[in-house]
Amino acid sequence: MLPLRVILHPTDFSARSESAFQVAYALARDHRARLIVLHVREIPVAAYGEFGQLPVEPEQPEAIRAALDKLIGERADVAIEPCVKSGDPTAEILTTAQETHSDMIVMGTHGRTGLGRLLMGSVAEQVLRKAPCPVLTVKAPMECGSQWSVVSSQ
Repeated sequence: MLPLRVILHPTDFSARSESAFQVAYALARDHRARLIVLHVREIPVAAYGEFGQLPVEPEQPEAIRAALDKLIGERADVAIEPCVKSGDPTAEILTTAQETHSDMIVMGTHGRTGLGRLLMGSVAEQVLRKAPCPVLTVKAPMECGSQWSVVSSQ
């Protein structure tokens, strides 16, 4: 069995990412692993077209901290470390996985295919291709609610 001591969960606070957090949390609890919850603030870039466009407003640090606190909540049975970085999400996830010696990355994916993936790119796909450890992706929110647990053979 793969020893899990450190689990990295990148989050963008979407529903799919929240489902992936529940899986990461259950794995961390069952394996007594440290859980690092990472949010990457993308650096805003101004894109100008025929009519011009204003740069995207950057996420406010207070809003990010509040969202992390809401996601993590009061969970005393797992060592959870919130982490916020700025930059390219793929690069920051991969760097954090290496720096923390993560044994697994658990992340949500939007499940884009075809033209949508080609045009938008896929952070999850790039992480899957380049990660220094196994990656577990969660495509859809769990249907069975919050009363579930990952079964472990400990």
